[in-house]
Amino acid sequence: MDTQFHSRQSASQGLRLACDTGGTFTDLVVEDGEDIRLFKASTTPDDPVRGVLDALELAANHYKLDRHDFLKRASMFVHGTTRAINAIITRKTAKTAFITTKGHRDILVIREGGRIEPFNFTVAYPEPYVPRRYTFEVDERVDARGNIVASLDEVAFVDTIKRLRDLEIEAIGVCLLWSVVNPAHELRIGQLLEQHLPDVPFTLSHELNPTLREYRRASATVIDASLKPLMFKYLNGLTNRLKEAGFEGRTLMVTSSGGIMDVEAVARAPIHSINSGPAMAPVAGRYYAQRDFGNPVAIVADTGGTTFDVSLVRDSRIPWSRETWIGQPTRGHMTGFPSVDIKSIGAGGGSIAWVDDGGILQLGPQSAGSTPGPVAYGRGGTEPTVTDCALILGYIDPDFFLGGAMVLDREAATNALRTKVAEPLDISVEEAAAAVLKLSTEKMVGAVEEITVNQGIDPASALMIGGGGAAGLNAVAIGRRLQCAGVLIPEAGAVMSAAGALMSELSSDHAQLHFTTSGNFDGARVNAVLAGLKARCQAFADGPGADAIEHRIEFSVEARYPHQIWEIDVPLPADQISSDGDLQSLKTAFHEMHQRIFEISDVNSEVEFVTWRAKVSCKLKEATSGSLPREGDFSGGKAMRPVYFSETGWIDVPVHRFEAMVPGEPAHGPSIVESSFTTVVVDPQTVAERTAGGGLRVTF
Repeated sequence: MDTQFHSRQSASQGLRLACDTGGTFTDLVVEDGEDIRLFKASTTPDDPVRGVLDALELAANHYKLDRHDFLKRASMFVHGTTRAINAIITRKTAKTAFITTKGHRDILVIREGGRIEPFNFTVAYPEPYVPRRYTFEVDERVDARGNIVASLDEVAFVDTIKRLRDLEIEAIGVCLLWSVVNPAHELRIGQLLEQHLPDVPFTLSHELNPTLREYRRASATVIDASLKPLMFKYLNGLTNRLKEAGFEGRTLMVTSSGGIMDVEAVARAPIHSINSGPAMAPVAGRYYAQRDFGNPVAIVADTGGTTFDVSLVRDSRIPWSRETWIGQPTRGHMTGFPSVDIKSIGAGGGSIAWVDDGGILQLGPQSAGSTPGPVAYGRGGTEPTVTDCALILGYIDPDFFLGGAMVLDREAATNALRTKVAEPLDISVEEAAAAVLKLSTEKMVGAVEEITVNQGIDPASALMIGGGGAAGLNAVAIGRRLQCAGVLIPEAGAVMSAAGALMSELSSDHAQLHFTTSGNFDGARVNAVLAGLKARCQAFADGPGADAIEHRIEFSVEARYPHQIWEIDVPLPADQISSDGDLQSLKTAFHEMHQRIFEISDVNSEVEFVTWRAKVSCKLKEATSGSLPREGDFSGGKAMRPVYFSETGWIDVPVHRFEAMVPGEPAHGPSIVESSFTTVVVDPQTVAERTAGGGLRVTF
């Protein structure tokens, strides 16, 4: 991969803040020089920004400042949220129209074919993202070489605009068949929309996602357009309320590709925010794996209140995929954009345990979330959750939850589990709670196996990194079940996504379609494309990335063998292909990548090159997570408490305060390690100890 580095001194000063709004808690990390401090507030679904401000209030109180003065000290605020994905799932996006070339009205209906259950005819045909009644054709045609076959009928399209106005359309996605080769007609449609519907946002496919395959491009276009009104309102409200609260720094947003962007850029292309929150955990996991274990294969798990998100980091590379679906593959909607490859299941601390009509224990996917939350929260919840079960088993201290900020009701949790699970199964409450935790562990193990065993990777060679507030409840059990090399709970693991946001780089991806083959290579045109991509990356580095301490530009190409349907990404050895030797090096790189992915290659075959890509990454700060300062009283909690394990029954075990543990001193299981933000269950026959970097390593 050609990587070009350019360094400069950083201009950023002051506190750096990162906030991740999850389904249950809103996590905040404050980076103050070399120290980091963690804060959690309940998520407020009716007004997520209020939850952000609540977390900032907690931080301000810690610093003994009012919130206004605290925020004036901050230079940067990085935000991750599930606002966009939640709007799509709950169908609360804008009323969107789809504009496409005449004769191709059913792009979103037909999709790319495929069924995950070919013989299950009980599943209804999936609905298109934009209803067919809001799909409109335009008279125009450009061929695959970019030649205009039929000019755009502007008069007819103006009539279409009148229909859009009458239908009170709120957003418009435009995807013409060959606009990626010649965008003239799409650009003209954009001009007409600006002229006649100036208040309606629109997205042009060649600008957003200039790649082959019209379904993916069209799907990305309409998803992006449908999110523009919602995300503009949300991000505008966020920045304005932060400004009113005293913040004068730079506001950035986490993207689904594992980087960060200015909120203004995300508002212009909100599709980048779809997997905003979960994408950061692998970034943090990669750092912790390198720091404490020297670059092993790392299984990065982020267990929140609602979901369990897991990904695999190998060779220090964040995994990503273009096969990103919202919902089930072929039944949901494809984003058409590269994003961090994460497997998510509905199994978190707030997942609800229940017994089905057949008398079988089930867990999730329903979640109690933050409202009403687990029964033990005392906020009106009536369904027992994983958190309730952990409380019943003694894993969680009811008087020390969130460092004592919230007192949990163990008796209410016990009564709910007894009524809903234990009595229907005719077992004791303890057995029921243990069964729920075991079921949670097995569901999580299944998710991990999908990204390891199913891809030919032995989990025994991997380190498991547990992040999220609920990770410690069964991270050790998952690691033992998979026979992993060990388990690491980072010092900022309870807020790992937010911590990852502070490690992320400002980034921007650019692409251009130009088809050529190794046998008839169009070197002049390819080099012109690469030069254009490099210029766009440099403009980004000189603009939004101007305050970075360094930036790098990476080039790649999507390539395939003749007659193959799909391409693979191949890093380019240089930013220009200037000689036969350069072309041969690129061919060799493709063959090696194909061999690595598919265990087969054909070194005598020609190679087809399709889409050329460049990514610029701007490092805003050296990638350190900081350390938790050893300050305050660590006497909270109890030195011993009774805990229930299936192997031992009720037993008094030692309770270690995470912050007070000295690196290298072992804590033998069974025991509990707890901090103000998480509880780690150290199972029998395992050993936990603090690492020199500050994390908690558990071996077995």
